[in-house]
This record gives sequence, structure tokens and C-alpha cells, in this order.
Amino acid sequence: MANKADVVIVGGGVMGCAVAYYLAKEGLKPVVIEKGDIGGEASGANGGGVRQSARNLKEMALALESIRLYGQLHEELEMDVEYVRRGNLRLCTTEEDLANMRKSVENQRTTGLELEMLDRQQVLDLNPYVGEKVLGASYCATDGHANPFLVTYGFFLKAKRLGARFFTHEEVVDIKLQKGKVVQVRTNRQVFDTDLVVNAAGIGGRKIANLVGLDYPMKPVFSEALITEPYPPLFPQMIGHARGLFYGRQTVHGSFFWGGFVGTENFIYRDGKPLFNFIGPSISRQVLDYFPVLRDLQVIRTWSGLIDQMSDGIPVLGYTSEVPGFVFCAGFSGHGFGLAPAIGRLISELIMDCRVTLPITDFCFSRFSRGGDHVCSCQGNATCTIDTAICPNKREWLKSI
Repeated sequence: MANKADVVIVGGGVMGCAVAYYLAKEGLKPVVIEKGDIGGEASGANGGGVRQSARNLKEMALALESIRLYGQLHEELEMDVEYVRRGNLRLCTTEEDLANMRKSVENQRTTGLELEMLDRQQVLDLNPYVGEKVLGASYCATDGHANPFLVTYGFFLKAKRLGARFFTHEEVVDIKLQKGKVVQVRTNRQVFDTDLVVNAAGIGGRKIANLVGLDYPMKPVFSEALITEPYPPLFPQMIGHARGLFYGRQTVHGSFFWGGFVGTENFIYRDGKPLFNFIGPSISRQVLDYFPVLRDLQVIRTWSGLIDQMSDGIPVLGYTSEVPGFVFCAGFSGHGFGLAPAIGRLISELIMDCRVTLPITDFCFSRFSRGGDHVCSCQGNATCTIDTAICPNKREWLKSI
């Protein structure tokens, strides 16, 4: 006999947990299916950056709103998530880097983001530990970082308290459609009758979409990171490189987190999560070029993971007219953590009321299936269009019962 679920969310990472929390807060009882552990994939392996700068401009409204929500997240979740809002420096080491960064800063400022270019002395005034290579940097004072484990678990624990159900080490194996609409989700252990499925499966999102006959251009990209032994406080800023060679931060406990790329990630992926012995040392050498003060620090752990890289670098969000009841929340291309509070709330709005307070037209699935002239199934701030073929309107449904 099948169980009943108001909504089934596939994926127990920060996105799935955030969606579950905001839905449970509204009175629904979502079910979350996670094939591994809560936060066991990218949500527990990322750098914890909470930034607006250096984003695709289409994401800027989401990033600005997420920054606002992160500022009150410790109260919302009743947990200290180690959120630090002390800026983000993106370091430039060549004249070409500086020229490109100036153009990028100008473009980003048109969205209302407070962002500035700093020369070398101004960088040193903020962070006196940068090495001689640094010629300047962009600086966003309202960027910051948080602990990705605590944020994910904060959403998870609060959602659970509000009635959300979580099933870990359980895999979705089939999504049944009836007359083209979602009616059931089958796992390797049980069956749920439902009219709504949220695909928040991250790196597994493409496989979940395939279960309902959909596909989107996403590929796995290998990434590696490391963490050091604790060190007395040096600097609070999130650090990035102008060309994305590395990124990192000092945690509130003193350890330094660093992640990066060496240019061969597309060529070394195989099934599982292999560690390649030349990547960690390569990241370390790059970091030491910019922060020589860290030369004697011991690396205590390295790990690897997979980024769900989209062809256009932005996520897939919202309903699709092809399969009524199937909701996308995937494809964040390695920078979804910072957007999680805003995304969780928006997907909840969409499900509860068939409207969103921030436009998500640029992120609709139909951009792939219909090209540049696509009509989004979740058009701007409006209610559901006829293209969705279904309007769950969960808030009205809740009132009726």
C-alpha cells in the first residue's frame, strides 16, 4: 500500500532541506528522499561562500535576497551557522586580470550591488597577508561565508521539527505519470502517492529528470578541497582568484579551507570520488604564492566532489509544461550554497501559491526545450500560466482540509 505525501523532494542537500523547511513552515508535510546522508554530497563539501559578487548577472536578485535571509538565518533556524559577513576579495595578479575585473565590476554594479576595485595598497589595508603577486582586487563588503554543514543541518532539523519526513540511504527508482502528470514516486524501499516532485538531487538531478522523460545539459565536474590545522585569526574575508584558480576562507575555529582547480578536472573523472595526489599539492602551492604566511601550516584533510555544471552556468528552477507536477531545483554549477535560503523560499512560494516574489523566468527548463523564445511556466511574478497544465495551489488545498 502506498504512502501519501504532499510533496516528495528528491535530494537531502542544502537545497532539498531548505525547500522542505519553507514548505513545512507553511503547513505542508513534505517527504525528502536522500540516497546517501543529509548534506553528504556537494552541500557538505563546498567552501561555504555566501556571495553576490562574481555571479552570473541573472542570479543577482536571488543572491541579494539570500544575503538578506542569511543575516537572520541563525534566528530562523535557531542555530549558529557561523555566518560571517566581512567581505570577499577576488585577487588580480596581472594587468589583464585587472582590466577584466574592472569591466566585471562595472557590469555587476548596474544590478545595485555594492562592489569596488581596490589597488594593491587598499588590499593590504584590508588584508596585510597577501603576497607580492597581488596587484589589486575587487571587493564586496557585504559578501561573506558560513558553515555549510550547519546551514544544511539547520534546515534539516527545523524542517523535521515542523513535520517533514526524511528518508536517507534510500533511492528514487521510478516516478509514475498518469496522463502525463506526476502521481507516484517509487523508491527502492517504498511507494508514495503524490502530485508534486521537487528535483533537488544536485549531481543526480539529471538522472531524476530522465525518470520522467526529461533531460538537460549538465555534466559532472571534478573538484578537490582541503582544510588545515587551526591557526590564530588572520583575516575574515572570503578569498577568490580573478580567474578562479582557487578560493577559500579562514573558519571561525581557525582552520583554513581552500579549494581550487588545476585545469585537468574534465579529464580525470571516473565513477566514484577519486582523490588525485597532484591536485591537493597544486592548490596548496597556488595558495602559498598569495599567502606565504601560511607556509608552515599542516593540511589535515583533503576530499573531492562533483559539481553539477550546467552548459550556461545557471540553475534550472520551477515547473515545466512537459510534465505537470515536476519541479526543478537543480543545476547550481558549484555556487548554489549561497543561494539556498532564497531558492528554498521561492520554490515553496511556487508550490503554495503558484507565484514567486522574485522572477525566475531566466531559469526555466523551457530555455532548453524551446530556445530563446520560450514562455516560462512560472512567468515572472505572475500566477501559473496555462502552460503548466496544473496549478496545485497548495494553500487553498490546505484550507479545504
